[in-house]
Amino acid sequence: MKGNVIVGQSGGPTAAINSSLAGVYRTAKDRGAGKVYGMLHGIQGLLQERYIDLSEYITTELDAELLKRTPAAFLGSCRYKLPEIHEDRDVYDKIFEILEKLNIEAFIYIGGNDSMDTIKKLSDYAIITGFKTRFIGCPKTIDNDLALTDHTPGYGSAAKYIGTSVKEIIRDSFCLEYSKGLVSIIEIMGRNAGWLTGAAALAKGEDCSGPDLIYLPEVAFDIQKFGDKVRQILTKKSSAVIAVSEGIRLDDGRYVCELGQSIDFVDAFGHKQLSGTANYLASYIAGDIGCKSRAIELSTLQRSASHCASRVDILEAYQVGGAAVKAADEGDSGKMVVIQRLSDDPYQSGTEVKDVHKIANDEKLVPRAWMNEDADYVTDEFVNYVRPLIQGDVSPVMVDGIPRHLFPNPMTDGK
Repeated sequence: MKGNVIVGQSGGPTAAINSSLAGVYRTAKDRGAGKVYGMLHGIQGLLQERYIDLSEYITTELDAELLKRTPAAFLGSCRYKLPEIHEDRDVYDKIFEILEKLNIEAFIYIGGNDSMDTIKKLSDYAIITGFKTRFIGCPKTIDNDLALTDHTPGYGSAAKYIGTSVKEIIRDSFCLEYSKGLVSIIEIMGRNAGWLTGAAALAKGEDCSGPDLIYLPEVAFDIQKFGDKVRQILTKKSSAVIAVSEGIRLDDGRYVCELGQSIDFVDAFGHKQLSGTANYLASYIAGDIGCKSRAIELSTLQRSASHCASRVDILEAYQVGGAAVKAADEGDSGKMVVIQRLSDDPYQSGTEVKDVHKIANDEKLVPRAWMNEDADYVTDEFVNYVRPLIQGDVSPVMVDGIPRHLFPNPMTDGK
């Protein structure tokens, strides 16, 4: 590798996103890159010429290990949608002027669906203009909804946290008895894909019965049937624990959370901000049945709980970061690194690259066959798919009883 590398992070962060950043940095340096720059707040920050030299922050192996264990996006993230090339070429000209000034040979973008849209557009513009920089996507999303890859870095750690938290909530729900019962509704991230919510089933084991119901957004939600199911459960036990995706919808397409409040915020990609699904359903159950109910939103804890990270996830995140640099160095562009599952027992995986045009703006949903007939729980096939991804632990570096993260944070720095 003769030139420099620039890397950015985009979209919602994960507990493993910085492990991919560490993989990009280490592999780029090992392959002879002069400098490895980090965009501050992704492509949006690059347009403002905000970037850092990562060698000023990763100076020792301990720094690299701390980075792997640091949640959230070390470089800062963004949700910035590039215009279509024919709509605003000036934006692209500015980006490519900056890349040329920095002598960028490889542009690596760590992110999910919307980030792969960025890679697609930039690589297309490079082809049109004959620009030599190579553009590679590095997968990241707790939603696990990227096409053509078995799973995405970040998902395993989020699934581990969800399974653990649901199990602890189930334990807590049996502490007190109420005359008409207790219903706990746990709201889990997932707009269109239910991979995260399905992970609630991991709580089930020899010492735990698991959640009573699990609702994914892939199948329309029926409030009347939901109420009937809860009523049936409370005739047999004193408490019920239910996991629901934030994005569950009615037959008419309305989000359940819209029934309780209007959704005012829409991001650059047209995504509505979803919140309040569990609150609405808890109020509905309390009014319909007259029992005590509570709503629990795991919210950003799902993606920031690095103390509960999966070792498999952290290792694979590091590997895909390295694989992205390797692919660019060997001449690939307009591609995304994907993970192949080679074996379940023992679990083994590998990486390859796929055309980003077949990935961007697509979504991988939970197969209907991986849900039961009533679509209120997941099957063993789902659990068997997820379980290998949550294995192993990554011990935090503890200082005064609290995990230490890589510091200083470069958020306010930049050229």
